Amino acid sequence: MAPPRITRVISAVNIGSFRISAIIAGITETGELLVLGSAHRAAQGVKRGYVTDMAAATYAVRDAIERAEKQAQTGVGPVLIATAGAGLASQVAQVEVEIGGRRIEVDDMDHLLAAGREVIQPDGRMVLHAQPAHYTLDGAHGVASPKGLHAERLGVDIHVMLADGAPVRNLTEAVQQAHLEVEAVVGSPIATGHACLSAEERDLGVALVEFGADVTNVSVYAGGMLLGLASIPLGSADITDAIASHFGIRRFQAERLKCVNGSALASPADHRELIPVNGPGEESAGPLARHADEQNRVPRAELVSVITGQLGRIMEDVNRALKSLGFTGQRGQQVVFTGGGAELVGLADYAQAALGKPVRIGRPAHLPGLPEAYLRPGFATLAGLVMFAAAEPVDIRAPRRGFASSPREGGTGLLGRIYRAILDYF
Repeated sequence: MAPPRITRVISAVNIGSFRISAIIAGITETGELLVLGSAHRAAQGVKRGYVTDMAAATYAVRDAIERAEKQAQTGVGPVLIATAGAGLASQVAQVEVEIGGRRIEVDDMDHLLAAGREVIQPDGRMVLHAQPAHYTLDGAHGVASPKGLHAERLGVDIHVMLADGAPVRNLTEAVQQAHLEVEAVVGSPIATGHACLSAEERDLGVALVEFGADVTNVSVYAGGMLLGLASIPLGSADITDAIASHFGIRRFQAERLKCVNGSALASPADHRELIPVNGPGEESAGPLARHADEQNRVPRAELVSVITGQLGRIMEDVNRALKSLGFTGQRGQQVVFTGGGAELVGLADYAQAALGKPVRIGRPAHLPGLPEAYLRPGFATLAGLVMFAAAEPVDIRAPRRGFASSPREGGTGLLGRIYRAILDYF
């Protein structure tokens, strides 16, 4: 059977503090989203969602993209990038126009969205998204498309995501210096919500907790749109650092202990289990870890205690964020944890007890061609980026283009990148 014909290619890069990942997907002539290539590598030059070393971040982005291109056997055109830092904030703008009881036409909707541009108040910040969430007819909410209906007044609720301009420009420049064009910058809660949350969850009310390496974003959805967002400058890397400090070991050793032997739940058997600090093939002649025996093994109970101690502080901040966002009562019934930190064993049960709400772990929806290794919480934002782009979201600042694009330079694809590389290096 001949492979499906690709009518559109979508490329995306997720620049995280722990890993930088890239994905190339195609939309077939039947409308199916098909992953053509994906790759990831360790992050460089990024801390808590901010670029701290432009050259290192650019190298890592270029490396991830080239690996994805090799797998996809195709070049990359304009890319979407996600940002989890940059001081993300969310607001809902509302606008209403008089219709006079007549039938609503497309021109009325265009006029309404044009009026919506005037009510956005960025207060000097960058607008990443300005998306119409749903329409209202004479004050009645939840109308997906009012065309052809009658009303006295037509309104729309617009979700606006804001970010600090300088960090976003740094992210964009890191990608552009890798000789790539930036199609759009997407707030990670938007992309991750596409990957992990069902339409019904977003309508009924759900909190999404992106437990990243250096940043934890808490966002609240209800009525089909993102209503509020809070960022916590802590993540799973802080757990790694706590382990490294407690036992006096290297970060890479602490990360391995956390991922291989760590847990958010204590067990009676933990006190009897000793865990080797050194991995297979590593020199055992190095210094012993604190609290280790002569074979450089540490008690698993002590490791779990360090993990839960740091987790407790993070959960306190998550709980405060949920309360500040009004996620209480009937609306506050479901919390979804995702991100690399959500891969910690036992996290859902720990978070459920700490927050007093039902918790599940959010994984990206299965996409044809997406490797099994990418169906994990740590890759939810990456998968969500292409799902977001495939949905062709409307942005009221550019309703015919979908999302607003960033300034471009040079040609597209591999030839354009080679040309710009020649200009850079010669």
